[in-house]
Amino acid sequence: MVIMETGYGFPSNGPANGIANGEPDLLETGHMRFDPECRSQESFAEFVAKSNPQPTVSKSLVSRRHDRHYSKRMRRRLVYKNGEVNITQTNIRKRRRRYLADIFTTLVDIQWRYNLLVFTLAFISSWMFFALGWWLICFQHGDLDETNIKNQNFTPCVREIKSFISAILFSIETQHTIGYGYRHTTEQCTEAIILMMVQSCFGVICQAMMTGIVFAKLSRPKKRAETLMFSKNGCICKQDGELCLLFRVGDMRKSHIVEAHIRGVVIKRKITKEGEVLPLYQFDVDLGYSEGSDRLFLVWPVIIVHKIDENSPFWEMAPEDLHKEQFEFIVILEGIVESTGMTTQARSSYLPGEILWGHRFERLVTFQKENGQYQIDYSRFNNTIPVDTPQCSAKELSEITANIAEADRDQNNEDDPNQNATTNIENSFMYKRNNNAQTDFGYDNDFDSLDSNYLPVNEDSETLL
Repeated sequence: MVIMETGYGFPSNGPANGIANGEPDLLETGHMRFDPECRSQESFAEFVAKSNPQPTVSKSLVSRRHDRHYSKRMRRRLVYKNGEVNITQTNIRKRRRRYLADIFTTLVDIQWRYNLLVFTLAFISSWMFFALGWWLICFQHGDLDETNIKNQNFTPCVREIKSFISAILFSIETQHTIGYGYRHTTEQCTEAIILMMVQSCFGVICQAMMTGIVFAKLSRPKKRAETLMFSKNGCICKQDGELCLLFRVGDMRKSHIVEAHIRGVVIKRKITKEGEVLPLYQFDVDLGYSEGSDRLFLVWPVIIVHKIDENSPFWEMAPEDLHKEQFEFIVILEGIVESTGMTTQARSSYLPGEILWGHRFERLVTFQKENGQYQIDYSRFNNTIPVDTPQCSAKELSEITANIAEADRDQNNEDDPNQNATTNIENSFMYKRNNNAQTDFGYDNDFDSLDSNYLPVNEDSETLL
């Protein structure tokens, strides 16, 4: 599911993050509470590292073990933030032969320094090889003899070749069609004419291949993916009565990604019914594929929403369980580059410590009244704000919602059996917001009552998204 950026201010009343008074805060370290006025610009791990003081001597061993275990989990990332994959392939049979069989793709994938080295060696080797051929032809015909060189009536195979250096110069001129005019072949030797034809064809093929490789490397869609941005953190909050996982995607270029679509997978351990352990099983994460909302229009940064339902791998995860789990949420954005027509793919991932419970993303699109343009402030791209969110898993939230709704329905039927149960549920627990049912927990304020002036807005601009 994809939503446009909408502004959410801080709640006018009620506790931050939806935590009742006296309840432990998910981001509480035991020494200081999270300040709701401070917008999040860093990951959960960085926040804990800055806000947690040095442990006492009595708990130093336990804390050190915990930190070492947590940092080890943070390092064991399959996909880095820049999209690179943390995988090394070993023990592949006939690896070099397989790479040489697809030499063009191999040359495109290797680094520039190796490409330049291959180009230089290829040209020098071809010059030397054909120079040796020209020298042998001239030597066999007698063009290199001193008597024949001084004889004005002798017609050589190639004029002005008197040594191997002269043969190298003639090889370079022939392969690259330079033609200075001093050295040229004659009709005396058929083998010289055939060698000239072969070298000319080889030179054209070699230059075409080198040009294609350089063009393919310069126009690779992989470089286009570097201008596609993913938010540093993911967020979990309540939306339309359901817990949702959110992350933000943006494109900093004016040339858009055509037919952009996004998908996500969660990598975690799975145990089959037969007891087999699958350590890196891929759980599919629905980002709106059934509704068609996984297809994006990246004119401005959009927020991708995953509804946590019974088919979601986050269905049974509560705030206290989120950072204990070992998983990696990988998101993949694909589309066609408008400038080149090539398909590109951008990747990123989120670890448990990079998902913030009870946060939403800060809005960053403003309308400039002075020039009539929309302005995107990418300095707020990773900013989040705390919002009221139930401190339970999506499964528990669904059960609580169903139990309260059933209890209210039974109570209303006892009071007035003829009364519409739907109206009572709406008044007691469920109410309509934007034509969608929303669960009311008492402290969840209406969006209209939120303070939307937490961003600085001047007279010539209006914050919209």
